[in-house]
Amino acid sequence: MDGSILVVDNNAAIRDLLAANLGHAGYRVTCAADVREAETVVRGGRPDLAVLELVLPGTPGLTFARQLRGDQRTAGISIIAISARATEPDRVAALEAGADDFVQKPFSTRELLARIKAVMRRRSPQLADEVVQIDGLRLDPAAHRVSVDEQDVEVWTTEFRLLHFFMTHAGRVFSRSKLLDEVWGDRIFVEERTVDVHIRRLRQALESCGRSALIETVRGVGYRFRSPTLQHATSAASDRASLRATPAAAPAGAI
Repeated sequence: MDGSILVVDNNAAIRDLLAANLGHAGYRVTCAADVREAETVVRGGRPDLAVLELVLPGTPGLTFARQLRGDQRTAGISIIAISARATEPDRVAALEAGADDFVQKPFSTRELLARIKAVMRRRSPQLADEVVQIDGLRLDPAAHRVSVDEQDVEVWTTEFRLLHFFMTHAGRVFSRSKLLDEVWGDRIFVEERTVDVHIRRLRQALESCGRSALIETVRGVGYRFRSPTLQHATSAASDRASLRATPAAAPAGAI
């Protein structure tokens, strides 16, 4: 089996269609018509991924996404949001609520399956096992742990991959398209705007330990993880500038 998927949609025809196609693809599938049923499913066994309709009777899908992300037990569940409402604000709201991807209705089951496979691949990133540490920020790929001074920093799956890539390429500037290619690996399915949302979420996670400034925005280019070497070079440049701006001492007896 390739993993377990929870489908949350109040449309029975869509639930049945997805259950049949995902089951045929090798996934274990559970369905729910609303958030209350979905909560019961999650309490009984945590799925690997949720295909979540955002417009649901009762509790909205966005609320459920935030609920999953806010609970340590369910924070690692990947989420693909689906909705007929697909303006840019709708997509951004879904990503900010914790969705890993967004698919507009009506959708092709082949496309949705491809997106699910892409997200599932990202759940098991092929990261090196070496621990990376910069400015007190420690990332352990084997333990899937980020910490500062032995205090854990909660980072979601995609943000973990993004942080690992940044820390292993510190000091280099990467465009959004390059980050999509290196971190997501399937650019055809993800918009560049997605990078900004995940960068913001990563900064918010690092803000709790005072390390959010390590991720810099390079205007008009992309993003960079600030390395100690870069910090030292910047400090040295500032020192040289200060020396140039400081008048030389006047000789003894000079007026």
